[in-house]
Amino acid sequence: MSLINITNLTFAYEGSYDNIFDNVNLQLDTDWKLGLTGRNGRGKTTFLNLLLGKYEHGGRISANVGFDYFPFPVKDAGELTQDVVNDICLDYVEWELIRELSLLKVSEDVLDRPFGSLSEGERTKVLLAALFLKEDSFLLIDEPTNHLDIEARKIVGDYLRAKRGFILVSHDRSFLDRCVDHILSINKTNIEVQRGNFSSWWANKQMQDQFEMGENDKLRKDIKRLSEASQRTSHWSDEVEKTKNGTRNSGSKVDKGYVGHKAAKMMKRSKAIEHRQQAAVDEKSKLLKNIETSESLKLSQLSYHRSRLVELEGVSIRYGEKTVCSDVGFVIEKGDRIALTGRNGSGKSSLIKLICGEPIDYTGTVRAGSQLKVSYVSQDTSHLRGNLTEYARDHGIDESLFKAILRKLDFARVQFEKEMSAFSGGQKKKVLIARSLCEQVHMLVWDEPLNFIDVISRMQIEELLLEYEPTIVFVEHDREFCDHIATKTIRL
Repeated sequence: MSLINITNLTFAYEGSYDNIFDNVNLQLDTDWKLGLTGRNGRGKTTFLNLLLGKYEHGGRISANVGFDYFPFPVKDAGELTQDVVNDICLDYVEWELIRELSLLKVSEDVLDRPFGSLSEGERTKVLLAALFLKEDSFLLIDEPTNHLDIEARKIVGDYLRAKRGFILVSHDRSFLDRCVDHILSINKTNIEVQRGNFSSWWANKQMQDQFEMGENDKLRKDIKRLSEASQRTSHWSDEVEKTKNGTRNSGSKVDKGYVGHKAAKMMKRSKAIEHRQQAAVDEKSKLLKNIETSESLKLSQLSYHRSRLVELEGVSIRYGEKTVCSDVGFVIEKGDRIALTGRNGSGKSSLIKLICGEPIDYTGTVRAGSQLKVSYVSQDTSHLRGNLTEYARDHGIDESLFKAILRKLDFARVQFEKEMSAFSGGQKKKVLIARSLCEQVHMLVWDEPLNFIDVISRMQIEELLLEYEPTIVFVEHDREFCDHIATKTIRL
């Protein structure tokens, strides 16, 4: 066991007026399995990069271990997987690598294949196996579950549960519960560590929020009272100052020397009182801190004139010589919330595109209702460019509603003028979801909408779908989300 000591850590990006971290003090045990959580844009990846020494910062970070980051950057995906592993860990015993791959349910023959030919899940598992071969290394694991199917998440979660010494960024509640024993949370005003898994942390968080809400009501009353007292004191100071110039009783002469001396003493006293009152206001305002607001979202979906929207019968999809799915058949009816599940590569995204009317090479029958309007959220966010105002205009949606939804999803107003390409992964996905919620359509079709999106925003989206019960077909590997939302499950 060794410790990571973080003392007075302060950091802001160049050109920014606000610190992301301000005098943070933490002590972390390198035996802990830490889940790092916090809303999008709070600085989770930045925190990992600070541990890696990538940025200059105030304060001090000291540790007796080295840090390694997942995902490891692979410069040439055409390299054999064995060579990629050698780049990560130069000094390892081959049987140990085979053991790690076996624990992750990966065949050792992947080592003789180009890394780029591996599936997303295989790449994730190989990189984790290679990084855990390194001795005296504390792993910083940044969102390993993106694009992993539900079964792969279970395997990776069980693998990590048997390890020790890492910080894991993930927004998948089930995954965190499976493999962490401490939660490191980046809150509105601080960072704190709590023992337990995500569920225990969330239960404590809700109790703490309830307590703080009660305290905040008292504090707001105190702040109002102190502010009013400060204003009265300031007014009194002004009145005292006027006596020095004989303005209180116009036309009468006053002893300016005496009055000036008296006024100076009273002025000094009143300013001291005013300063103490303002300091009390500032101090109490700081206590209004870590409650996470998550206002309800709203959805207005067009009503379709028929109960049946889409029907697939005997559908098979091929890419060249490869069949990705075959003999698929199901019906989408008004009010259905259908989860498409299955292993990566089983054809889920291809079916999603087919339902949306994209040109896909298929056999079988697809019947879509006439004049059916669909809103599609893709996995890919790389196309996002420009600012939010331009994006709303280009997609013909109400800009005020669009930005109001983003505000509820924890977008700061300062983000509204920024270039979207500079947004975090989670912020980009929120842009796509907010746009989809603004569109006047009969059906939502979402392909892995929750990648990179923080836990609280996931819960908001769940509540929205449960309250308004729109027709939706979705692919999502967050088990909790699927269990809560789906009225039907189609397994490929």
